[in-house]
Amino acid sequence: MLKIVEFRDDLAPLFHAINAEWINGMFEMEEVDRHVLEHPRETIIDKGGVILFVDVEGRGIVGAGALKWSEPGQLELTKMGVRSDLRGLKAGEFLLQALIERAATMAPDRLYLLTNKQCEAAIHLYAKCGFEHDAELLAEARHHYARCDVAMTYRG
Repeated sequence: MLKIVEFRDDLAPLFHAINAEWINGMFEMEEVDRHVLEHPRETIIDKGGVILFVDVEGRGIVGAGALKWSEPGQLELTKMGVRSDLRGLKAGEFLLQALIERAATMAPDRLYLLTNKQCEAAIHLYAKCGFEHDAELLAEARHHYARCDVAMTYRG
């Protein structure tokens, strides 16, 4: 059984660990990553954003994801990952759906994400759940992360 857990300060180390695992496993941790992961309350929560976790019965917290205001009206789905040893439980899809539902209550002008072509499984999941590739956004967003070569906007 899967359930969503809201951010609490005592869960901040899990937010860091889950995301550091996939970032370090595929890329190099960038300064922007370190800053957000080391200061999730200040960089996301205190600025009106959201961090959600997915808990798997008997396994505990296995995934995390955030919604971060990048500028007025612009909500970024960011820092979403599932522990590599617990993939295949549909926790990522469950978490993504919860984040999309929460984003709808936040009424952004645009919900978007930035990623990399190497994240093929994630890109497939994002597309399945209503995100579409957005070349215009990619041109605007390339400077946010050195590894960014895919940008997607939620079309529902």
